[in-house]
Amino acid sequence: MRVTKRTNIAIRVLMFCAANDTRLVTKAEIAKRCNASENHLAQVVNQMGQLGFLKTHRGRNGGLELGAPAKEIRIGEVFRALEGEVPASECFADTDNSCPLREVCRLRIALADACEAFFAHLDDVTLDSLVCDNVGLLDFLNPMACNHR
Repeated sequence: MRVTKRTNIAIRVLMFCAANDTRLVTKAEIAKRCNASENHLAQVVNQMGQLGFLKTHRGRNGGLELGAPAKEIRIGEVFRALEGEVPASECFADTDNSCPLREVCRLRIALADACEAFFAHLDDVTLDSLVCDNVGLLDFLNPMACNHR
């Protein structure tokens, strides 16, 4: 399975927020630190806010924070919400499908099972497990912090 740019950025945003969980963070600082365009990041943040993974605060002192504790955010849930029902192969997509085997192909079932196994594995991974005690990541995403959790 190929992870989309949107999901990649979403995970970076979540990790940045988790690494800086004692304060609100801004889209500009995330974009700079995580090497993402601020416009693309704004779209992802908006979607993540609608999905409840982030809380957004408007105004001069506004910013972003996690929508739930990092221990409760499951990476599989994030991937499912953002990736949706992405076909594992272009021959299974609904648009412009010219494959005559589509309805009887067992590869489709095998790939669907593989995708579900991929998501199921990520269901066991929490945001906290990606960030907690990951000193290198914490130093990179939160260089101002003196102590790490």
